[in-house]
Amino acid sequence: MRSPLGLEPKECAVPPLPKITLTASDYPRLEKLARTAAEQGDMDGVFLKGEIDRAEIVPDDANDVEDIATVGSWVTYWMNWGVPPRMLQLVWPEERGTDPARVSVLSSLGAVLIGLRTGDQMPYWFAGRLNVVTIRSVQRSQPNVIPLFGQPASAAPYDDDPGPTAA
Repeated sequence: MRSPLGLEPKECAVPPLPKITLTASDYPRLEKLARTAAEQGDMDGVFLKGEIDRAEIVPDDANDVEDIATVGSWVTYWMNWGVPPRMLQLVWPEERGTDPARVSVLSSLGAVLIGLRTGDQMPYWFAGRLNVVTIRSVQRSQPNVIPLFGQPASAAPYDDDPGPTAA
């Protein structure tokens, strides 16, 4: 079947929806955040609410929780349209700040990534096109990276006191 413009439709292999897994500590706050945003008409909140509704909730100390993208996780992923792999940290909306490596769970990308595991592929619509994000890795601790802007949050303020000296 041809489109009105005479173009052949392209086949697009859409992977099935992966299983979503949330930790028991993330679930209550995520559910409330998504529900509130969805009630206000936020489309990312509606999407996140749908993902939460189909999620399996596991204890924080479950055996395979290290492979799950949770709030605070560092996720390396790539998109189907040729963008190089990127690493980011999933955070709560108020923790987003100006660091481009921190993505809110209430953003389009954050709502897609939360609850996925290493190797999962998730299709989603963004910017008028079907995208497929693939999870390369998930790290629960901060990777050894140098921040692009400013000091890391854990850095102590500058202290020019040399400390005690012998008299």
